Amino acid sequence: MRLLMMGTGPFAVPTFRSLLQSEHQVLALVTRPIRPPVGRRGRVIQPMREVADAYQVPTVAPQDVNSPETRSLLAAWGPELLVVCDFGQILARDTLHLAPRGGINLHASLLPEYRGAAPINWALFDGRTRTGVTVIHMTPRMDSGPCLVKIPTPIHPDEDAVALEQRLAELGVQAVQQALDRLSNDDGQSPIGEPQDPARATRAPRLKKSDGLVDWTRKAPAIRDQVRAFKPWPGTYTYWHRGTERAERLILDKVSCVPGAGPPQACPGEIVAVDSDQVLVATGDRLLSLERVQPAGKRVQEIEAFLRGHPMRTGQRLGPENG
Repeated sequence: MRLLMMGTGPFAVPTFRSLLQSEHQVLALVTRPIRPPVGRRGRVIQPMREVADAYQVPTVAPQDVNSPETRSLLAAWGPELLVVCDFGQILARDTLHLAPRGGINLHASLLPEYRGAAPINWALFDGRTRTGVTVIHMTPRMDSGPCLVKIPTPIHPDEDAVALEQRLAELGVQAVQQALDRLSNDDGQSPIGEPQDPARATRAPRLKKSDGLVDWTRKAPAIRDQVRAFKPWPGTYTYWHRGTERAERLILDKVSCVPGAGPPQACPGEIVAVDSDQVLVATGDRLLSLERVQPAGKRVQEIEAFLRGHPMRTGQRLGPENG
């Protein structure tokens, strides 16, 4: 088939490479315009553009993929199907109709669960033990089209968002190939795919910086899952209160749950034990051990290295900046 690839983020790279090496013809890459992060220097890396350049595939980066000008440009390539993954814009009905077979989208959840921009992060945050990838036949409504292929996979207990995204991206290669095979054999008359049940739909909204703030009244396993979920951004963070000194922001890079409830009088967020290589913090249920932390403006440190320059004390508190 003659395909237009639409993708921006790294999750789409394995699928893009696979299509370029397949019997299908990839006409062009449609991606988002380069927008350098505010306040940061250096070259902006867009892995999808780098793959397109390596294979000498044309790249277009419209501000609005649904504008009449962009639709005319894309229609000129004569695509049979749009393949969308980690793109960043919602395709309008007229845009989907550019291709006779419409569009398919690879999504990092078992739809209709976790519709939205951050399915991997919110599945981890919720402590889920199972996820997967889904390829849908697209409609203008976000992530709501009929499912062509679903491939489930367990979530490993220590897997964070970075590792899980990489694994699901590779799993998506198989899912997209199965979907293309199914569409190639479609008679054009029979219904395509399995309709989603709206009653089972859950949301996975785009992450905000404030999502990373720790609520110490939550249980220790839930906070551990938050640390896994919000890598690399927004990170899971708290503030270290030291009496009259200004509260210091700490990113929790690695934590573990400790058996036992801790001192009954300890308040959530209170530091209840400190030694040379361990800091234990009370939560809403059970204790949390801080294993790696990142002070503001510094690198991630093992807790023993952090303690050598930042002596924590029992009775001090972790919590919101002004709380």
